[in-house]
Amino acid sequence: MANVSRQSIALTGDTLLTRRVSVFREDRFLEIRDILRSADAVFTNFDSNIHAYLDDPHQQRPSAGSYLTTEPALLDELKWLNINLIACGSTHADDYGPKGILDTIRYFDSAGIIHAGSGRNLAEARSPGYLDTANGRVALLAATGSFHHGSRAGQQRSDTLGWPGVNGIRSKKIYTVDADSLQQLRQIGGAVGWEQAKARNLFQGGAPAVDSETAYDFLGHVFQVGTPGETTIANASDLAEAVRNVRNARYFADRVISSIHCHEQGGPTMHTATRRSEVEGMADFVVDYGRKCLDAGADVFVAHGPQLPLGIEIHNGKPLFHSLGTFLFQIETVKHLPSECYERYGLDSQATPSEFLERRYAGGTRGHTGEAAQWEQMFAVLDYEGDELRKIRIYPIELGFHLPPSQRGRPMLADAATGERILKRLQRLSAEYGTDIRMEDGIGVITL
Repeated sequence: MANVSRQSIALTGDTLLTRRVSVFREDRFLEIRDILRSADAVFTNFDSNIHAYLDDPHQQRPSAGSYLTTEPALLDELKWLNINLIACGSTHADDYGPKGILDTIRYFDSAGIIHAGSGRNLAEARSPGYLDTANGRVALLAATGSFHHGSRAGQQRSDTLGWPGVNGIRSKKIYTVDADSLQQLRQIGGAVGWEQAKARNLFQGGAPAVDSETAYDFLGHVFQVGTPGETTIANASDLAEAVRNVRNARYFADRVISSIHCHEQGGPTMHTATRRSEVEGMADFVVDYGRKCLDAGADVFVAHGPQLPLGIEIHNGKPLFHSLGTFLFQIETVKHLPSECYERYGLDSQATPSEFLERRYAGGTRGHTGEAAQWEQMFAVLDYEGDELRKIRIYPIELGFHLPPSQRGRPMLADAATGERILKRLQRLSAEYGTDIRMEDGIGVITL
């Protein structure tokens, strides 16, 4: 980086894009555009797939939420905002199956937008995308910890083809209970036939259970003796390959961003929260994954998926964003949805998307439509001088909770009161990691 004096990287959260945004002219919206256009690189997580409605069949899932489609022409909106680095292997990447994944890759390539996180096989899904700027080359590595069965990319072999999919980081959850509770689970397992089921599975060639004096596999979940709670652990081989790919990207780039999408969360509030907005921690395996990526040479680690901003940690001088939250949230203006979406809510074959949304969100009284906090978000800009990160600017934004579905989901710089509320929450969550966020002229500032 000897020839690079200054570089800025903007980091935004999840983007769910279903309609144009470049037509709007509010000052607080255009200011966001101008901030992003002043950055060398602008990252977002693309939580959708690029697809022409009704061109191809959708995937089928027993618990169908919204299937997300971004029409190809809308890529111009991302470019208008100067978004030029895309993580594209998140939860909705396979809404239209393997072909939808490949089509998304093809459309991004045609638009000249750098992306990472999905591919024709696992090696490609793990590979970095590279953005060349006047102030240095930026690499992006992207993964997801939340993915549907069959959507994780398959490894290529000398005698078999790989499988199109996402760079899925596998993990397992371990519940800890006291010794008496573990013994009760063993008794229940024997009473309901679970022990016999495990024996049959083992005889047929299945993997042995984790059962020991202090651990027990109950209905496919691992319980072990300890302080009551839960933790998540990433697959060791997936972690090793992530580290390998960070080192590879480090060789070819001046700056490396590592990203992961994950809906799993963690921490003490998991046992007290009754709403998503009350959960204040990211899953343990994501935080561990991020620290290992930073130790391997990444300059910044960004997580997203909880749809709310979480704490910012400075790990050995490098930022680890536990969740960037959401940036564009146009989930309510999809034009078509598959049948299982309607069936899940008892709607017939003639039901419309608006009827689905009304039923799913109980007329705007539950989910994100029923709580203003889920529309209070942020994005960050990292200012580098030479090899050093000097400052992180945090811009509080609101996505229009008070607006009708036809208008909301678009970011605006938050007003003074909302911005202060967003930043104070972020201050509190970041203080847990020893990170000091100052408020200056309506934005948060971290100085390194």
